[in-house]
Amino acid sequence: MTSTNKHELVLFSGYAKLPEGITATALYKVIGLVVVIDVETGIIKEADCTLATALACKQVSGVLIGHNISNGVEELQRDMDHKYQGSAKKAVATAIRIIYDKYRSYKLEEEQE
Repeated sequence: MTSTNKHELVLFSGYAKLPEGITATALYKVIGLVVVIDVETGIIKEADCTLATALACKQVSGVLIGHNISNGVEELQRDMDHKYQGSAKKAVATAIRIIYDKYRSYKLEEEQE
């Protein structure tokens, strides 16, 4: 899908199983992490998630927004690991990795067109 718009925004999502015994698990079973990425630059422009509290979602989104995932998510994962100490930390990390894999696949398909 080639676009003439240099800064095309594309939505990516990742889902991961939440740990037992936390409120979010009772509500959702899995975490849904959704980001909008400028696919030209790799910068995350918007983010949202399904955690039990608005504050947790705001914190996770705040860490995600502005990160460039073009060259991997290691820096983003370190930042998240430092700034988010919630019980869903591993599930958030898994969802980030899934989003990154989808982003890479999208870029590869785009290059082949």
